[in-house]
Amino acid sequence: FATFLLLFGGIGAYLSLGQLEDPEFTVKTAAITVAYPGASAEQVELEVVDLIETQLQEMVQLKHVYSMARPGLAIIKVDIQNQYWSDEIPQVWDMMRSKIRDIEDQLPPGAHKPIIGDDFGFVFGFLIGVSADGYTYSELDEYVKAIRKELQVIKNVARVDTWGVQPRRVFLEISETQLSQLGITGDQIRNTLRQQNMVVDAGSTDLQSQRFRMTVTGEFTSPEAIGELPISGVTSRERVQGIRGDEIIRLRDIAEVSVGYQDPPTTLMRMDGKPAIALAAAPVSGVNVVTVGRAMDERLREINAKLPIGIEMNKISWQSDIISDSISAFMISLAQAVGIVLVILAVTMGLRVGILIGLSGLVFAILGTMLVMSVVGIDLHRVSLGAMIIAMGMMVDNAIVVVDGFIVRMKQGMERNAAAIEAASLPSIPLLGATIVACMAFYPIFASDFDTGEYAGSLFTVVAISLLISWLLSQTLTPLMCVIFLPDPKDEGDKDPYDTPLFRAFGGVLERCIRYRRLFMLMMIGLLGVSIWGFGKVERMYFPDASRTQFMVDYWLEEGARIQKTTAGIAEIERELATYDEVALVNSFIGAGPPRFYLPVNPESNYNSYAQMIVNTHTLDQVPIVIDKLNDWLEQNNTDAMVRVRPYAVGAFDDWKFEARFAGPATADPELLRDLAEQGIAILRDSDYAAEIRSNWRTPSRDLQLQYNDNRASFVGVTREDVGRTTQRAVDGVTVGLYREDDELIPIVLRSDERLRKAAAVDLELMQVTRPDNTDTLPLSQVVDGTAFVWHDNIIWRWDRKRAITVQAGIRNGTAPMLMTDVRAKFEAIPLPPGYTLEWDGEYNSQRESTEALIPGFGPAGIIILFIIVALFNAFRPPMIIILVIPFAVIGITFGLLITQTPFGFIALLGGMSLIGMMIKNSVVLLDEVNLNLGRGMGEFAAVRQAAISRLSPVINAAATTVFGVIPLLSDMFWEGLAVTIMFGLAFGTVLTMLVVPVLYTIFFRVKMEET
Repeated sequence: FATFLLLFGGIGAYLSLGQLEDPEFTVKTAAITVAYPGASAEQVELEVVDLIETQLQEMVQLKHVYSMARPGLAIIKVDIQNQYWSDEIPQVWDMMRSKIRDIEDQLPPGAHKPIIGDDFGFVFGFLIGVSADGYTYSELDEYVKAIRKELQVIKNVARVDTWGVQPRRVFLEISETQLSQLGITGDQIRNTLRQQNMVVDAGSTDLQSQRFRMTVTGEFTSPEAIGELPISGVTSRERVQGIRGDEIIRLRDIAEVSVGYQDPPTTLMRMDGKPAIALAAAPVSGVNVVTVGRAMDERLREINAKLPIGIEMNKISWQSDIISDSISAFMISLAQAVGIVLVILAVTMGLRVGILIGLSGLVFAILGTMLVMSVVGIDLHRVSLGAMIIAMGMMVDNAIVVVDGFIVRMKQGMERNAAAIEAASLPSIPLLGATIVACMAFYPIFASDFDTGEYAGSLFTVVAISLLISWLLSQTLTPLMCVIFLPDPKDEGDKDPYDTPLFRAFGGVLERCIRYRRLFMLMMIGLLGVSIWGFGKVERMYFPDASRTQFMVDYWLEEGARIQKTTAGIAEIERELATYDEVALVNSFIGAGPPRFYLPVNPESNYNSYAQMIVNTHTLDQVPIVIDKLNDWLEQNNTDAMVRVRPYAVGAFDDWKFEARFAGPATADPELLRDLAEQGIAILRDSDYAAEIRSNWRTPSRDLQLQYNDNRASFVGVTREDVGRTTQRAVDGVTVGLYREDDELIPIVLRSDERLRKAAAVDLELMQVTRPDNTDTLPLSQVVDGTAFVWHDNIIWRWDRKRAITVQAGIRNGTAPMLMTDVRAKFEAIPLPPGYTLEWDGEYNSQRESTEALIPGFGPAGIIILFIIVALFNAFRPPMIIILVIPFAVIGITFGLLITQTPFGFIALLGGMSLIGMMIKNSVVLLDEVNLNLGRGMGEFAAVRQAAISRLSPVINAAATTVFGVIPLLSDMFWEGLAVTIMFGLAFGTVLTMLVVPVLYTIFFRVKMEET
């Protein structure tokens, strides 16, 4: 009955489990943004950044604080220490908000209120592009608003944002000459518009038995109506020819009213070369994303049917589709692995025995695992499904031992029930101990407090659940099924079941190894030394690329470039990609990175000189093909921009694979920092492995500096603020009011006419400056001695409160560790002035931190493993034998990685850890059998020889099921390194277990051959 409950409960749990592409992990970063209009980058750094960083330094949870100061803008990012996970992070952000509020009144005059973004890691799993062909941005925006409203009401959709919307503006373009002639100031126009279009409360009045709210008409009904507005307190007074005395002057008399968009735009989006707006939707946390995706698909089909020709919707990234494909692929891999294991068992142990072990030790263990996963809240995703495949080979180990023991005892003439009971109970404690040991091999990743620990922590949990359930089933269901389904063995008399060619051959090899034990061990040690040397030749890789049918293109122009130039450069790449048959969709996000739709990728901040393209292909195999073709084209055709083409990666993803940071004192000399960075850049340019080389301070850019004359300006009463207000109105324009249209508030922008805006950099005499105490104007050239272009650092980075510049690079012709090995010594040889340091970041630092984060888990895991194996044998020498065997697994690992040309990364490291548990488990079973043989009265040599022979079949079967069971993982780039590590490491580890363990036993216990 319990078995049937397990069957149906497991199936039900599988159907109800949440489904994700990757495990969720907490992005422990918040961003604080402060606008300080008019301030230089250095002023922003010293007056805003330093103040906020000093306050944040008081937080005990702080890991790193780093900031970027730009003209008029400060972006401070806060990283929280690793040990704070998702359940504690909200409290940390609340504390940070409180500290920022405490210093808001200390910010310099003109600085805006800090904007705190603690949802930096918020992921929009669904990204849609809506393009327009033949429509204005305003018309496109109306359709996008309608689509957004429809998506927002779908069940379990938490948030829908837009990207690339072009804010509308009502422009009043004025003639500076006419303003001067009329004596009208910008303040008068601003006051007029503010008074006219503000909401007025006229009160309420009683009439008979009712009360009526009173309203006042006069609000603008159209942009054209703004031109009819009289300017308060201003008449012509015959100052302008053609206008009668005392005639009211209206806005249309001095300004051209037009409706447009923010100029210049801050962000632009294009889809397949057409103007577009993105919709980014996020599901409620914890729901089944696939179910939400299906509901959105259905609603989008209904919406799409109603859209006019020219308005087109396309999925840029659709998390539910990716998850469905990923889960389906993994379930196919799981089914393939189950089939492989069943075939191996059927071939080696017989069809009926194979089916019995497959059902009791594998299928029911998997169903039980899913049932427990449902209870404890572990979703189906890349790591949990991979963990089940990894554990699958180990799941059947316990059942194999029990079934093999039952068959041997039945052949020896034992009664059926007694044989089943003894076959299960006799090795039960050793099997339990070995199972716990195998589980604890994965514990360090669970105990890690780094991002990788949160990402891959379910590996330990799922493996532990599945292996413990498999042990429980081996003690209950497996012996029961043996009694019910396995037939009585054929009567072969007193024939020894191990008297077969295979066992005789193995026994002969084992005897020779024991006879020449010292030579044998010297050979093994020599082989181990060679493999350790060879491991240095294995390619390293932190995390592999993601299995996504899309890639990114980052486009950087020189700092200070206009967004129009960036757009033109991107358009050339778009046209080239349009000629590739492999490309399905091209989306360009100009001015900033797209919304975070994939957790490992950080969106880039706003830069006019930056754009990112997301290129979708039809199939996964086409991604490297398109990347190679595009890189070849860029090499021939790109001269102005730095372009990097990169696939998406999984796990902890670094935007720049290589980063070397030069940091100095808090007020370090920028020129000195740039000089250090240039030395590093020169080293990278000489490397064969570096590409897309730059520093994060980017290139210096020029400011157009107005040479303000204090003496003349003071004489006529014109201040620096008056000059700044004049030039701002002339070029960018100033907001002087709001125009209400339905639910939208459209700024009214006062600016000079187009002729002056284009000539503003050189024709200062055309600008008219006004003084606040009167309406008289004078040419700006009267108080400014011309202009000059001045070079400035428009980006200043700080790291942990010190100025720091980071040299960054991508990778070509290899991996990040290869580049690191090539340039590290040269970087560290750069002479540093006193107080300056070199720090490594990028993938090198991430890999170092994630590996070091495993160390705290090794202590408890090692203690528990050692305690169990010492307790199992109540002695020290058997555990020493087991421990000494483990390093020899490197021989198989090195051989496998080299022969398959597979990189060794973080996930492969986890495979090596799991291999330790598997080898210990096999060694425990073998040495336990030696003790049982000694208890039966055998001599020491006979006990060792017979134990190895009797355990040969179970150990080989267990190893074979694991080795061949992970074959489906070879097709997944994420698991490839782990699969190769386990396959080759365990295959060789089985040889170690069956030969090296007996040989070491005879050495440690001084067993003599004469005792045969």
